[in-house]
Amino acid sequence: MILGLFVLSGCGSETLLSQAVLDQARLYGVAPDLIYVVELEGYELVEQSVGGIGEEGFGVSYVARGDRQVGLTVDRGTFSDGLCADTPINKAEPPTAPVTCERDEVGWYRSGGGRHEYTAVRADHLIRLNGRLEEVDRAALKAAVAGARHATGGGATSSPGNRPSGPIERGDLPTSGDGAPNNEVGPGG
Repeated sequence: MILGLFVLSGCGSETLLSQAVLDQARLYGVAPDLIYVVELEGYELVEQSVGGIGEEGFGVSYVARGDRQVGLTVDRGTFSDGLCADTPINKAEPPTAPVTCERDEVGWYRSGGGRHEYTAVRADHLIRLNGRLEEVDRAALKAAVAGARHATGGGATSSPGNRPSGPIERGDLPTSGDGAPNNEVGPGG
């Protein structure tokens, strides 16, 4: 089986993701100000991996030759020295692996369970770039997180007013229960 990946490199363009991908992210509930991209030498963004994280966060994968992969996530929150070692590293094996932490001018370098990541705080959100220890080096993660920027260059998609401010009301779900079909048998039946 051949798996084809479509990628988009973001170097030097004003819009770093296609409008279709930005719109898709917004359909997942991603807040426009949380859509970021990074530059990581040898890695390319995989547009099909764009998705939502938590309530309104953003996630995307980058791939390189040799099936190497890193993940970028951006979500609202805070971080501190106290939280660093207590917060599990995404995809660590085992998930409860001890976490080591070092803080520098970019943020926190964290490692454990065969993975490492940089976590940086910007305004009210966290930018995290995570990969396997043997697939990407610390300096590359640090430089990429330090250079993280909004996907459109301006911090919002081209039509931020179209994003609902709260939960999307579907109108096709019942007001009580879980919406499962009622299979009760009525009279005569």
